[in-house]
Order: sequence, then C-alpha cells, then structure tokens
Amino acid sequence: MKSKNKLVQSWRWYGSNDPVSLQDIKQAGASSVVTALHQIPHGEVWEIEAIQERKNFIEQAGLKWNVVESLPVHEAIKTRREDCDMYLERYRQSLKNLSDCGIKTVCYNFMPVLDWTRTDLGISLSNGAKALYFDWVDLALFDCHVLQRVGAEGSYDKEIMQEVKERYKSISKERIDELTEIILMGIPTEGGVTLEALRESIDIYSKIGKEGLQENLAYFLTSIADVSLEEGIKMTIHPDDPPFAILGLPRIATSKEDLLDITQRVDSPFNGICFCTGSLGAGKHNKVSDILEAVGERVYFAHLRNVHRDEKGNFYESDHLDGDVDMVKVMEILVELNQKRAQAIPFRPDHGHQMLDDLHKETNPGYSAIGRLKGLAELRGLEMGILAGNN
Repeated sequence: MKSKNKLVQSWRWYGSNDPVSLQDIKQAGASSVVTALHQIPHGEVWEIEAIQERKNFIEQAGLKWNVVESLPVHEAIKTRREDCDMYLERYRQSLKNLSDCGIKTVCYNFMPVLDWTRTDLGISLSNGAKALYFDWVDLALFDCHVLQRVGAEGSYDKEIMQEVKERYKSISKERIDELTEIILMGIPTEGGVTLEALRESIDIYSKIGKEGLQENLAYFLTSIADVSLEEGIKMTIHPDDPPFAILGLPRIATSKEDLLDITQRVDSPFNGICFCTGSLGAGKHNKVSDILEAVGERVYFAHLRNVHRDEKGNFYESDHLDGDVDMVKVMEILVELNQKRAQAIPFRPDHGHQMLDDLHKETNPGYSAIGRLKGLAELRGLEMGILAGNN
C-alpha cells in the first residue's frame, strides 16, 4: 500500500493555568490541541460562547482544537440515578454546541468514580527521570487500612496481603497521607472527596455490577445517538486505567472483549474508541496490537504511551518506544488505518517522564513538557519511517 496521509499530531493542554503554554506546544511540533473546559462543573452545559472563546484563543496561537478531552459523563448517568435524564439532556446540548463550533471528536470515559489510579507520581528511574507508578501492595494497603473497605482483603492474593502486613509495620503517616492524596487525585471532582464519600460510591457500584454498568453505558450511548449522528460527532471511549478492578469497582473497558462489546451493543459509526496503549498495556492479559486490529475501524483518537510491567503486575510508565507495548506494530496498524480515512486520526503522546529542567518545576502528573516532547519526536519519527518504507 502506498501511504500518504499522516496522523494528526496533537498535544493535551489544560488551559491557561497549564504550566505548558500554547507556544511550548508549537515548539514541540504538534499542530493541534486536545483540551476541555475544565472550569465548568461536571453536568453543566458547555455554552457556545465559552467553547468559541477557547477555540479562538487556541487558533490565535496558530493551533487547532481538534479533540475534546474530556466532556465528563456525570455520575448520575453512570449510575442511572433518578435525575439521569436531566444530565443526558445537558450532555446532548453540549455536544450540539461543540458541533456548532466545528469540534466533532469527543473523548470520554465511563470509569466508576476513579478516572485513573496510580500509587506514586514520581518514582526515580535509573537515568534520574521520574515516572508514574502503580504498585499492588500500596493499593491493597490503602484499601485495607485507610479506606477500610468491607471485604477488601479478599480482593488480593495471599502474597500481596503478606507484603501489606510487612509494609504496614514500617510505613510512615506522611507516606499514608501521600498515598491517600494520590489515589483520591483520580476522582474527577470540583472539590475534595472524603473517604466516606468514596465508600458510599463503591457501595452504589457494587450493587450495579459489571453487567449493570454495561447497560448504563449502552443507555447513555443510545440517548446521545441522535445528536451525534445528526452533527457528525465521533464519541471515543477511553479504556479503564488501569485495566482491572480497583477498590471493588466494576470495570467495563479493559480488554478486546470489552471494547468489542461496547461497539456492538450500540452498533453505530458514531460510537468509537480512544485507543490508549498505556491503559490497555498495563494489563498482562492484553496484547495491544491485537486489540487495535480487532477494533481499529472504530478508533477515532489515539493515546500513545508505554509501560513496563513486572511479574507481580506492578507497572511504571516507560519511554514511548521502550516497554511491553509493541509500539512499532501499533504505529504500523494506525498508519494503515489512516490511509483509509477521509479524516486523519489524531494522536497525542500520552504522558511523559519528568526530566531535565522539568524536574525542578511544578507539573501536572504525567504532563510535563520535555518528556512529552521527547515522546512526540520519537512517535513522529516512527511514523515517518513507516510511511517512507511503504512508499
């Protein structure tokens, strides 16, 4: 196949409060921005004026806003609470307003309570850079001794629980406080979240279960199908991060089988996937390139990052081209998919190491500038090499 179309090189930006500026993003080599109106509370309508103001600001910097990440799905929708339909109507209006402003690709997730979970935001690597890390013993320690979830001990292997027992003997209050703050950081909310509120949410989802959550996602997608199809919007669900049960919460986007179930339950072209190699790659049950081949027709947006797993299932976020994910194979598949598209697939370097000057700066976890610049450069070079080899 003779290749010509390039993927759209994008960069996540958190708005005017982001330590990484739009000028920095241009210098990194990206042509477009992935962002959201983070100042608007979850469940409120994104008005046209606010959307257009953000879009104009980005375009004045010489960039494009091509993907919304994320338009949050309110917990009332995920749990199908009695006020669910009110929030669905607001969501539909926000989608219509985004479309009116020319933004047609929307990323979202359907993870219960927690958007992402790590246990360390800065482990030191051998070269002195820092990375995000997930450790099962730390998670189990938090679950059993801090959250004190009923039945938590039964969620972990005996070997893990033995390590929890030993680690708890020597852990400091400062580390427990830090661990608690890191885990609660994954809860997308405008205010703080108490442990009691987290326990209550876990109890709600334990009653819903995996099948109930799958049904609630299908209800959500069916409810927004009309506006998505009329407006030409592509919805892209982000896989669960990490792709296994956390704190007793059900997960429905962890594997090839899960993603196929999502696209088949509501079998319509608007219902797509944000293909996150790091989230899926954190699960030893996943061969990421095989998943991409299975669901590729519905992939409208990609997050590219890598992970190193150990034999216990712990993982840290590695260099983009060096990890358990075969990034060369993933990029080959994306390049092939992209040749068949009228609209090129956007991707962004997802996360990056805190390194060089960024080690001395305050940065959003995973979103420092230099590590992502390095990742984007590597991914761009990989794509160009594949394209050149196909011509």
